[in-house]
Amino acid sequence: MAETKPVLDRVFSMEIARVTEAAAIAASRLIGCGDEKAADQAAVDAMRTALNKLEIRGEIVIGEGERDEAPMLYIGETVGTGNGPQLDIALDPLEGTTITAKAMPNALAVVAFAEKGNLLNAPDVYMDKLAIGAGYAPGTVDLDKTPAENIKALAAAKGVPVTEITACVLDRPRHAEIIKSIRSVGARIQLIPDGDVAGVIATTQQHTGIDIYIGSGGAPEGVLAAAALRCIGGQMQGRLLFTNDEQRDRARKMGVKDLNHKYVLEELAAGDVIFSATGVTDGSMLHGIHREKDGAVTTHTVVMRSASGTVRWIRARHKDESKFA
Repeated sequence: MAETKPVLDRVFSMEIARVTEAAAIAASRLIGCGDEKAADQAAVDAMRTALNKLEIRGEIVIGEGERDEAPMLYIGETVGTGNGPQLDIALDPLEGTTITAKAMPNALAVVAFAEKGNLLNAPDVYMDKLAIGAGYAPGTVDLDKTPAENIKALAAAKGVPVTEITACVLDRPRHAEIIKSIRSVGARIQLIPDGDVAGVIATTQQHTGIDIYIGSGGAPEGVLAAAALRCIGGQMQGRLLFTNDEQRDRARKMGVKDLNHKYVLEELAAGDVIFSATGVTDGSMLHGIHREKDGAVTTHTVVMRSASGTVRWIRARHKDESKFA
């Protein structure tokens, strides 16, 4: 009997890379211009055009918002040619709109693909997040423990004093107590202005010096970060946060049954997952978009796949930028 090919074998990594390359190049034209909305819209338009060239039947499950709020790449929108495998897509055409507008580090264009039903259809609310890299026993850290307890547990698992643990936290007033708890045990903190997908991924890369990510951020970004961790290894937990009944009702309509559920990594992103990110501005993981005197543009992209554990780093020089217009 002939072996059935995995669905995602039909979606080549280079084609996926071009999706995030297109969005990153478009957004890069507005780096430092102070217009977050224009940069985001440029990335959205470019990513949608690139997605519609793929031989897939894709549905956006994590997008720019719900249909009434997002004219393009909204949750539930279908993309692709309508031929090929049926896939769920999570995306953030510009992860870091503020840092792009201010020409700060670590802005990314991000997309993840999975077989139908394998990405959490998360509402656009906040999510408490906790993530560490690979190589630790399951349950080393837990969202129900205090930040200080998790720092101590991670230090013990790593075999180092707590003073050698560095936590990545979004620089937000709401994280004052988290920051206080982390510093109470002598651990270090790297505050970031935006871009918590990059922050979570940083826990998996030794050169960043980041050991753990703690704090709340967008739930859609949580699913994207989980997709990346599924590919490169690590642990993550998340819990949705609601501020009003309207958000709770919307979550229920999207299929969330237990509003207080603590999601583990495999519940956020399951099955065979492919993740791609292209740098918009220079960062700890990826170089940003750079233009040369002859008009060529260079991109730096990482493409990962969970089934094989393959991580491809793609540096490309595009002679004609208009090919992504």
